Amino acid sequence: MPADRPESIEKIVARFQKAADPKRRYEQLLWFAKKLDPLPDDYKTAENKVPGCVSQVFVVADLVEGKVVYQADSDAQITKGLVALLIKALNGLTPDEIVQLTPDFIKDTQLDVSLTPSRANGFYNIFKTMQQRAQALLDGASPAAISG
Repeated sequence: MPADRPESIEKIVARFQKAADPKRRYEQLLWFAKKLDPLPDDYKTAENKVPGCVSQVFVVADLVEGKVVYQADSDAQITKGLVALLIKALNGLTPDEIVQLTPDFIKDTQLDVSLTPSRANGFYNIFKTMQQRAQALLDGASPAAISG
């Protein structure tokens, strides 16, 4: 595991590595989904929608004291778990840290082999959108003004 990965990601990787089989990993995702705070309906707009996802996924980012704070939601529980996992991993990092991350940590969780191809693709689209929102914050733009 790369030593330069944020601790928040390392904790998630360790949690999923303890899950012995795909069923347990799905249970973890559903647990993350249940822990996700609801996204207010006024944020569920076309500009906040993640492109390339089969499910409806919405992501909003704000900068609070130099750190990114994401809010998100999805209409599908597994996808909601994926977005919740990413929020847990990325919230509290600086925009620069987020922009420089690679999504390869998903392989270390072993979720990539458990997910269907469309969900795995959705994960990468959500991650990319979250990075774009962080880049927009770095650039001083409205984070929702950047679309995928």
